[in-house]
Amino acid sequence: MSDTAVVFNIQRYCINDGPGIRTTVFLKGCPLSCVWCHNPESKNVSPEGILRVNLCASCGECVKVCEADCHSITEEGKHIFAPVKCTMCGECIKSCPKNAMELTGKEMSVEEVMAEVLQDKIFYEASQGGMTVSGGEPFYQSEFLCKLLKACKMAGISTAVETCGFVSPEKLSKASPFVDLFLYDYKLTDSDLHKKYTGVDNELILSNLKLLNSLGNDVILRCPIIPGVNDNEEHFKSIGALTEKYSNILKVEVEPYHRLGENKYAGLGRKAESYTVPDQEMKDMWLHKLEKLCKCRVVVN
Repeated sequence: MSDTAVVFNIQRYCINDGPGIRTTVFLKGCPLSCVWCHNPESKNVSPEGILRVNLCASCGECVKVCEADCHSITEEGKHIFAPVKCTMCGECIKSCPKNAMELTGKEMSVEEVMAEVLQDKIFYEASQGGMTVSGGEPFYQSEFLCKLLKACKMAGISTAVETCGFVSPEKLSKASPFVDLFLYDYKLTDSDLHKKYTGVDNELILSNLKLLNSLGNDVILRCPIIPGVNDNEEHFKSIGALTEKYSNILKVEVEPYHRLGENKYAGLGRKAESYTVPDQEMKDMWLHKLEKLCKCRVVVN
């Protein structure tokens, strides 16, 4: 069983990744390619360089030290970063006076991650919180995930896993006894549209949701709503039907589309898709509709 994994963030004092105060561990690697993903740095499992565009002064110091010719400054003063050429030497990171270049992803052991998680155990106990593992897709590094979950349970810390559900049933069943709560993504009802917007169909995802119900695992259904993609009656009715079908779904969390990750795409040399950002009136309308359809509590994150 793997003792290490590539982690791209450990965020403390989280209040939106499960009950209570939590530490969220973000693992790299994901089998989906959601066009609205706000963590594009989580897609590839390997560490990679990223340019923080908002910090860059286009000073050219990185150009001077990069032997792989990853960096260039246009005549207009725009910094162009070509990650495909990057050899991960780290020289540009050292040279940048604005800390605009960053290595995203670090190999960490279970013990190293647990050392971070255990720092806030007193807060978990006071708030009924714990550790949440997110991503990317945590099951992309499933051996490490299981070992980390077991370590948390042995330390008396509650566990939650955020998953897209596109994982083998065997891996899901193996982790199930060590997970107190699954934050389970439900993105699109139509399987063909699911494949168009995420790269995979939703048959395995729906099958695994049924599996978690049979195993008795508590689930919060997380539903990203993207205007013009899945903000329709068919999808809302399907969400409601799932809450009626599966008694283990405790809550539905609506996650409205936002553009907070767009700068990351530029920093990774990729193009971001853009959709309409919903206003408060639109979000209230979604909430009102889903409250009528769902057999559990509905909230907007």
